[in-house]
Parts: sequence; C-alpha cells; structure tokens
Amino acid sequence: MYRVLIADDSPAMRSVIRRVIQLSGLEVAEFVEAGDGGEALSLLRRQGVDVILTDINMPNVNGEQLLRSMRQDNSLRRTPVIVVSTDATEQRIHRMLELGAQGYITKPFYPEALRAELERVLGVWNA
Repeated sequence: MYRVLIADDSPAMRSVIRRVIQLSGLEVAEFVEAGDGGEALSLLRRQGVDVILTDINMPNVNGEQLLRSMRQDNSLRRTPVIVVSTDATEQRIHRMLELGAQGYITKPFYPEALRAELERVLGVWNA
C-alpha cells in the first residue's frame, strides 16, 4: 500500500489524478494533497510518502523549486517524483529530469500513461 502526494494548484486536477490512480488498481493507503510546492515540502517533512506527482506551474513554490529543495534535503532526495505538467518543451522536460524527477507526463494525459509511469517509477504493480 502506497502513500501518494499530489501537488497541484488546481483542486480539480488533484481530484482527476487521484481518481485515475484509484481506477488504475494501485493499492493506495493514503492520498496527501498540496496546493503548491511549499505546502508539499511542509507535508513531506512531517510524513513521508512513496511517490510524488507534481505540477510545475504553481504559485509561491513551483514544481522546479520543490525538486531543488528536495534534492538538497537528505531525508527527501530519494523520494520518487513524477512531473505532471502542460509544459511539453524538451528543455523543460530535460531540466526537470536533470533535477531528479524520475518521470514526466504532459497534460492532458491518458490514464494508461499515468499508470505506466507509476508502475515504472515504483517498480512494483499491485493490481
């Protein structure tokens, strides 16, 4: 059973991602949600998660700043991150992967694409 953090400034998008994961068959013990990267960091420092799905363009602390902060924190640097963003430019994708994201999905996405990335990043599928 996994603990999943969804960081996105859109409550509707967080709901869509949560629903897609639930329908995918991934055994999730708990979903944790954050409206920006700062809130995500605060949650992560209080309680660990197994995987993070984050948007890039968020107010206050964006997804790129979230990744940079995580990589500087020994307790967070190994937590897998999948970026879910409308930014499909090669430059942005490369930069996010360089910062430590293990996966990148562009919005809008197919549920199968999210499932495949989660399966690949987590390495185990409990469907």
